[in-house]
Amino acid sequence: MNKNFHIDAYKVLEVKEDANFHEIKKSFIRLVKTHHPDAGGDKHKIISINAAWEILRDKETRAKYDLEKIRHDALKKDTISRSKRNNVITKNVKKNKGGFADEDKKISIWIKNVYEPINKLLNQIINPFASKIKELSADPYDDILMNDFCQYLEESNKKIKKVQDIYQSMPTPYSMKEFSLTLYHCLSQTSDSLKEFERYTMGYVDQYLHDGKEMLKEAKKKKYELKEIKKNIY
Repeated sequence: MNKNFHIDAYKVLEVKEDANFHEIKKSFIRLVKTHHPDAGGDKHKIISINAAWEILRDKETRAKYDLEKIRHDALKKDTISRSKRNNVITKNVKKNKGGFADEDKKISIWIKNVYEPINKLLNQIINPFASKIKELSADPYDDILMNDFCQYLEESNKKIKKVQDIYQSMPTPYSMKEFSLTLYHCLSQTSDSLKEFERYTMGYVDQYLHDGKEMLKEAKKKKYELKEIKKNIY
């Protein structure tokens, strides 16, 4: 939901995050009656109420929103700068593994079997994008160019599936939890960007292309962060 994540649906509808459908609907109806413009309410308030209802009324939409809310809240609360946060992660890893050969071995195995193959696959997705989109921009309506771009997306989605399987293939060492979370954000942004690009190919809506590029840009930043952290660890 990134930059479009602009309302707290639960707060707007005045319900708890674990509220069931009937509780949400009851609160929605109450708020509509109170704030509807015909009853002297604020039209901006009713717009927010309706937007929140559209998010929470559907199970799939709500589930996606909940996942994005977790990411959004985590980033919002993160008041430490990117460089300082990287230093914190590095220090925590060194502190927790210091003097413990078993933990050091677990980290080495996890880096080799999880981080490195994931990083390689992400490179294969992210690095070719600039040239692929440049080729397509010559004429987005050209069938050959579009087919080539769609082929790139199809192959990238297969790689994302491999990335997800690798990420879940073994437990993360305790001292690498924050590193692993940053890696998850990186692959999540990459996966979401591919979905935006697919939406673009179905309707040529520039907003999808723009959002996808922003997500991929964020993924590249996080991938670079991870590379720098890893250099400081080893």
